[in-house]
Amino acid sequence: MRHRLEYLPVWLMAKFVGVLPRSLARAIGISLGLAFYLLHARLRRVGLRNLSIAFPQKNEKEKKRILRQFYRHLGRQLAEFCRFPRYTRENISRLAVYDGFENFAQANARGKGVIFLTGHFGGWEIGSFFHSLQGHPLNIVIRPLDNLYINDLVDHYRTLHGNSTFPKRDFARGLLSSLRRGETVGILMDTNMTPPQGAFVDFFGVPACTAIGLARVAVHVDAAVVPAFTVWDNELGKYRIRFDPALKLVRTGNDEADVLANTAIFTKVIESYASRYPEQWLWVHRRWKTRPPGEPPIY
Repeated sequence: MRHRLEYLPVWLMAKFVGVLPRSLARAIGISLGLAFYLLHARLRRVGLRNLSIAFPQKNEKEKKRILRQFYRHLGRQLAEFCRFPRYTRENISRLAVYDGFENFAQANARGKGVIFLTGHFGGWEIGSFFHSLQGHPLNIVIRPLDNLYINDLVDHYRTLHGNSTFPKRDFARGLLSSLRRGETVGILMDTNMTPPQGAFVDFFGVPACTAIGLARVAVHVDAAVVPAFTVWDNELGKYRIRFDPALKLVRTGNDEADVLANTAIFTKVIESYASRYPEQWLWVHRRWKTRPPGEPPIY
């Protein structure tokens, strides 16, 4: 019963924001995001620490501005997520547009499956939703939320138009079976890991323990790895679902070396987007929490 009571305010807020006009819903979402920035001191400290690592040349004022902007983007995405049931194929262009769709189409035409390389960037929930509404459902690797009832609501919204989700604990099995069917899989691979699931590659010049499963599977099944990022565009007033050309993977025959080399390539792609659009990446995650043996903690 306690978990049901915890779930009720979130459910009511999602339903309330979901029926509001888009401009008002976004304004409320952005306000909630900024309020969270002000109230959550621990995450604010994590964000500023991460920004100091990534952009040592920026002063404190610049880093705080980036962090505030990130929370604005997070709040906007929250509002749009609540509005998912209202979007249709006819009105979804109000929310987002494709950018580089031909890169996905070319990779998909190979018939060996497509892996979307992406991260907690911009409107990551919006990208997969938009793509499914255009008739291209994908399989999404997720970490289930702690609260069962909130998780059910979020999963329902994510899968409204054909997307499927599978938890990280079923990563290898779910990923392999989907790709062998020639389907598309979306993976957020910008979170801290621990060995043996992760290995250390540079992220903004500092070793970060990074998931290696994507690289291992991509080489094994010869799937196309397409960088896919949902970028908020201020001039358009909407999101751009950006697909870059499929990455050329390293294949030397040395499996372990290839896995590490490709993981480094994938991480560099995420770093490039976080560098180009610093206000849109998840700086409040402790990305460098796991340290190589003998190194002191960063946080």
